[in-house]
Amino acid sequence: MFSLLLVWSCDGAIADYVPPPHPEAVVPPSSKIFRYLALGDSYTIGQSVCSTCRFPAQLKTQLKTAFPNDSIALSIIAQTGWTTTNLISAINTQNPEANQDLVTLLIGVNNQYQHKPFSVYEQEFPALVNKAIALAKGDKTNVIVVSIPDYAYTPYGQGAANISYEINQYNTFAQNYCGQHQIRFVNITDITQQGLSDPTLVATDGLHPSEIAYSRFVERLLPQAKAILLN
Repeated sequence: MFSLLLVWSCDGAIADYVPPPHPEAVVPPSSKIFRYLALGDSYTIGQSVCSTCRFPAQLKTQLKTAFPNDSIALSIIAQTGWTTTNLISAINTQNPEANQDLVTLLIGVNNQYQHKPFSVYEQEFPALVNKAIALAKGDKTNVIVVSIPDYAYTPYGQGAANISYEINQYNTFAQNYCGQHQIRFVNITDITQQGLSDPTLVATDGLHPSEIAYSRFVERLLPQAKAILLN
């Protein structure tokens, strides 16, 4: 505690003098390193778009804006063509640290595309969610599952009803599982279902989402991701 000193002001009146705070009392802005791990396939690695255009990179940029005093360390385990089986194998091989502040999971389209038995997804999707939770410090509230895009609404898919039907089957299973286990689930499928009416949502390969489509994914992911990092 400091003593209150009295000094004379220029007009002769008594004024209060409060000494400046000790330098140690000035608290600098907080600075953290948030670790974000994105798990998936071509939709996560961003096939046919630039490395800063894929949704994990765009999400990182938006999070950096939201948390200007902090750092966002992004890691990606994803590859075009990966099924749930491939992703499980890659996670086991790469063995990332289980200290992630945020984990996103988007997987399943290649199970459908490669005509894998749906039972494989029924077994391996829950296993991947559990792996994601383990990597997210064992906290399921740090995990976001992202729905599978519907590539029927691309020049490649040509509006094929069977593709939409099967993608919906995968997404319904994933959403129901996440609902039952209180896992965050963000639906972006409807964005991709505008691909035939809005060609700007499709990448130049005529199959994958464009940078613009990914930016719309991020609009939905960002509130959830910010809430996770604020906890």
